[in-house]
Amino acid sequence: MDRDTNDAVADPTQSESFGRTSRAGSLRRRSFGFSSVVQSQIDDDAESESVSEAGDTGDRAFHSNRNSGSGRHLFPVDNPLESGGVVPIPEDVLLQSYGFRSHDPTVSNTVSLVLPLPAEVISPLSTNAFIQSGDKTQETRKDLPWSFEYIICLVHLAVFGIFGVLTRYLLQKLFGPGIVGATGNHNYMYLDLPSNMVGSFLMGWFGVVFKRDIAEVSDFLAIGLTTGYLGSLTTFSGWNQKMLDLSVEGEWVFVFLGFLVGLILVAGSIVIGIDSAKGFRWLLKRLNTSPEHGISNSKSNWKVDNCKRHLAVMVVLVLMLGLLWGVSATLVKKAFDSGSGGAQLWLACMVGPLGVWIRWWLARLNGRGFGRAGLLKWIPFGTLIANVSAACVMAALAIVKKVVNTKTCDNVASGIQFGLLGCLSTVSTFISEYNAMREGKHPWRAYAYALITIVTSFTLGTLIYSAPFWIMGYN
Repeated sequence: MDRDTNDAVADPTQSESFGRTSRAGSLRRRSFGFSSVVQSQIDDDAESESVSEAGDTGDRAFHSNRNSGSGRHLFPVDNPLESGGVVPIPEDVLLQSYGFRSHDPTVSNTVSLVLPLPAEVISPLSTNAFIQSGDKTQETRKDLPWSFEYIICLVHLAVFGIFGVLTRYLLQKLFGPGIVGATGNHNYMYLDLPSNMVGSFLMGWFGVVFKRDIAEVSDFLAIGLTTGYLGSLTTFSGWNQKMLDLSVEGEWVFVFLGFLVGLILVAGSIVIGIDSAKGFRWLLKRLNTSPEHGISNSKSNWKVDNCKRHLAVMVVLVLMLGLLWGVSATLVKKAFDSGSGGAQLWLACMVGPLGVWIRWWLARLNGRGFGRAGLLKWIPFGTLIANVSAACVMAALAIVKKVVNTKTCDNVASGIQFGLLGCLSTVSTFISEYNAMREGKHPWRAYAYALITIVTSFTLGTLIYSAPFWIMGYN
């Protein structure tokens, strides 16, 4: 044996020490690689959750609130990556990072910090909020009964949804051929474009910048304004159907321009809404020196934070809902008896809340991914399903109107299209999710999401509506 081999045999402790050092270095490298993988997974899941909260998470907030026993808001109060709040890291992500797998796909509780999280996820200012927010909320108000929370949320969605339907109708008439003439049935500037732009602009105000302020007054008011009113004010199915109508007329250039210009305008509307809202917040801050002296005091005076106030609000909203439905039912009957076209609007007000409820329920799928493995979490499947399904049913009703071709069928089908399907689909939520993706670490996801939504809806609509239209030769 040579000298090196002899030295190694002569000094076994040195060889053992070298082995331990090598194993330790290898372990550190594996640990660093594992930590990087876990860190990347947490970053991606945090961004996916942020995107879902930019739109809506539906009744998932109720379940997570009950499972955790904490006093967190039912409504995502702000973008956690901007507000310095604690990101609710899904428990199954942490379990998988240690080699375990959670079998409960609905578990999404905020857990103690076990792994080091990146600076983008946890702000230095969030420590106090992490320690005290849940306890303080529990001290200031008792949890409402689960059934009561659910009912009051549905009532908020219904009332605000009807207001959204009425506003969309008024904007159609204002900017349509009868008055301003900026939009039309045979133009890529489709009838619902103004309402989609206004709703996207307001989403920048009430769904992004002032979302926390509204939620601190009332969680249910925030849900009613964003999911109920703005979701019903905007409609994706109406947008898609107008493009299908242009396609059967052979106006393919208008179809392309309708989707492209429409997407650019609503995307620009939410950006302008966010920027103007931030400017208004800055102005309020300058006028009041400190936002706590002005905004917070006014919020505390109006805050709905106890059972009596919640009950009073629910009674008022139930009376409003009964009045709206009663008036709509009366006017629907008169319109049908007289053969007036107003039956479409009042029928839409009656069935619109059902579309809002379904969309809110589907929103639980946002940020959850596909299947038990949670694939493609970055896609808000709840919003996607709501928009695509509404577009398909609207296309089916459009061809039914052509086949039956009666005044009654046209009024009923149009009322369902404008109310139920118009409220089931949404542009404000869709564009807020698009904007959140565009500003995230993977901007390409925004364009992929928009392309998936538009191409899928238009392709299925073509098979359901345009193909039979061409085959049967309807006028």
